[in-house]
Amino acid sequence: MLSSITHAAVRAARPATARASALSAIRRGNATAASASPASALTTRSWEYIKVSLSETGKVGIVQLNRPKALNALCSGLFHELNDAIRTLDNDPAVGAVVLTGLPKAFAAGADIKEMANTHFVDNYKSNFLGHWTEITQARKPVIAAVQGFALGGGCELAMMCDLIYAGDNAKFGQPEIKLGTIPGAGGSQRLVKAVGKSKAMELVLSGNMWSAEEAERAGLVARVFPADTVVAEAVKLGEQIASYSQVATQMCKEAVNKSFELSLAEGLHFERRLFQATFATKDQKEGMKAFAEKRAAQWTNQ
Repeated sequence: MLSSITHAAVRAARPATARASALSAIRRGNATAASASPASALTTRSWEYIKVSLSETGKVGIVQLNRPKALNALCSGLFHELNDAIRTLDNDPAVGAVVLTGLPKAFAAGADIKEMANTHFVDNYKSNFLGHWTEITQARKPVIAAVQGFALGGGCELAMMCDLIYAGDNAKFGQPEIKLGTIPGAGGSQRLVKAVGKSKAMELVLSGNMWSAEEAERAGLVARVFPADTVVAEAVKLGEQIASYSQVATQMCKEAVNKSFELSLAEGLHFERRLFQATFATKDQKEGMKAFAEKRAAQWTNQ
């Protein structure tokens, strides 16, 4: 039997114990929140124009354009959401690659004409209209476009902003702006030339015609063509493979290839050689070559 003094001590201790337990729970909750992947928060966020998910491993971010009633017509709000999602995925150390896709009928059928039809030059010039459409090109991690259905106008341009394109066999690519009395405004006349050459780019831009997935692959715009219902899975599969390598080396590879479009051959070779030499200052280069010599899988630390 407890003495009255002991009872008093227990009663006094209970609030302190409860407070300690509560503080402990809060600390555990804070620790859990702090350790949660930033990308995982994107999957539960309420989006108006996109959907975000992660692959089963959590290493590939999947961003889906989601304006079904408008065939994923591209508007300013969509790009603000897309940029936010890509930026978060790019900065999340758990994510090694990103897949950008659309809907079965349309990756993106073009820009939202209703949004831009009545705008004027001075306002567009002062606000740098379409300037934020190209932010995806600043991502350091590889972005793979998985295209089904129409990729026209801004949709084709958005696909070209990605690092490579996988196409479903129902995909259609084109720059039909000429039919609206205007020209491509988000890279269609520039990236297309670098992807397929002047003659083919000129034909597509001046005619407003569409290419099939097979034509786009033959021209070099598309890396591979798959059955439409498997193209997203194939893109994620490639993303998983890329994410299994050193993120440092992956980002350097992407940077080197992209620089080839901006530099002369001599300058590009010099840039590539410097990046190659720089890899020897990384832990992953040491681990990769050691693992090769020891005939085992490399354990990357992304450092």
